[in-house]
Amino acid sequence: MIPNQNPEKIQIEENIQKVTVGVQNEAILTIEGNVFAKGRDINPYNPTEFINISSLIEDTNDRIIEDIVSGAHAIYLLTSNQNVYGIGSNEYGQLGFDSKTLPKTEKPILIMKNVSKIFSGNTSNHVFLLNPNQELFVCGFNIYGQVGLGESRKEEIKIQKLTKIQNIPKGKIIDIQCGNYFSIMLIEDENENPKRKLYSCGDYTYTGLNKNSHIHQFTEIKSSLFENDDNIIDFSVGGYHTLILTSNSKLIGFGDNYFGQLGTRDTNNQKIPIQIELPKLRFNEDISNYHVLCGNFNNSFLYYSLTSFSNLEEDLIKLFERKEFCDISFKTKNGEIIKAHKLILKYRLNQNENQIEKLQEIISKKSIKESNQIFEMIYSNRIINPKLYSEIKEIINSNEKIEETMKRIYLNENENEKDFIIERKEKQYKFPKLILIMRSELYRGMFLSVTEDKSNKVTDYSELSKESFQIFEYWIYSNQIKDEIQITQEIIDEIQIGIDYFQLNQTNPNLFDLLINKFNNQN
Repeated sequence: MIPNQNPEKIQIEENIQKVTVGVQNEAILTIEGNVFAKGRDINPYNPTEFINISSLIEDTNDRIIEDIVSGAHAIYLLTSNQNVYGIGSNEYGQLGFDSKTLPKTEKPILIMKNVSKIFSGNTSNHVFLLNPNQELFVCGFNIYGQVGLGESRKEEIKIQKLTKIQNIPKGKIIDIQCGNYFSIMLIEDENENPKRKLYSCGDYTYTGLNKNSHIHQFTEIKSSLFENDDNIIDFSVGGYHTLILTSNSKLIGFGDNYFGQLGTRDTNNQKIPIQIELPKLRFNEDISNYHVLCGNFNNSFLYYSLTSFSNLEEDLIKLFERKEFCDISFKTKNGEIIKAHKLILKYRLNQNENQIEKLQEIISKKSIKESNQIFEMIYSNRIINPKLYSEIKEIINSNEKIEETMKRIYLNENENEKDFIIERKEKQYKFPKLILIMRSELYRGMFLSVTEDKSNKVTDYSELSKESFQIFEYWIYSNQIKDEIQITQEIIDEIQIGIDYFQLNQTNPNLFDLLINKFNNQN
């Protein structure tokens, strides 16, 4: 029988936020907080049918899901209350229970409370859980020491009870990715100039440590390729290979290369990190916008992607912590601090101190992810999460004419906020960086890049006519076009060049669509 090669539409009536795929499962997380999943380990009686597994959680107050992660044969769900549930196979104890007593489950079962992040891999049968205090717990398959518990546990093939890892490398855990028989951890120190380091454990063939025995404890991957001025901006772990991208535009890899998945133009396996020739980068002026992705076994990807405003958590934290933007602090329910922009709040919360107090009360009951989604809605004037929006809509000023108030605040009240210069025919215009970040992916990458020079810069718009620049200026603040503006084909052609160069077409609605619609209506 020839397999079906045509894509089939999945009928999910809710807005999709994330998709994960394991060896024997597929799962979809919606913005509404529900998880739909299918697979032999999830629904053995009808493995091709998607079912709402979040609705099967017994505690009805724990059914709003914030994140999902697929292991090879299990799915992990992180709830809005920061509890982790697992569903699927428990053959290796990857759900944290004795595998003989509970070989598998078709309903989500509670694994651990008070969790901030889940780490696993779509070909792995072990899982790491991190709590807000940076304490790390693990359970699952341990045949080669891939759970990182140290020599004392090396004889245990299965870790069937969630166990705390005692010897975590010093620093903040940014990410952990799991291959079949190994794990790699990204750690960041907390100095003024934070340095990121990689640690690995498991099957010596794939850890990048050049050892001749299995590694049972997380050990730093050291290489002359990681220079002092290099920093790791992205890494990815497949079933048996790893790729790393550094701030100095180095692509580094190690592990299995039987199918040429390391991109070395040969099929030789690599026990130690080697540098791989990068293709000519389309946007090589900003390597931080590139990402690597390892497939399960035989393929890899290098791709360019500017994070959209629908996925803001990490970048919003960076943005809120920028001194020139932030002067009000909010504390989440787990004690994390989010710093917010006073001028934006002054307008968006009706210039009312009581509303700020109400917002602080709301944030104090939310997780870091929910809190960032709330601020994203406040900053962008868009509904990102309908459930959270229902809680804050009473205190937000949703007046569509935001441009006049915003402009008055920025132009008259705080000179220090206007810290980026746009020039046209020797005349300079000052724009707040925050507004440019919200409108342009180019400026977003420029201002939020960890490697970018933070000094003021000048962007030259001299090629734009006066009429086109007025349209551009008004749209920067309002995401609208004035009713009285007459749109011509010349203006559309002229602005299209600027849109392409400055990557302004990522917003919704975008400037070009607004111009075309107005042009068609006028004609």
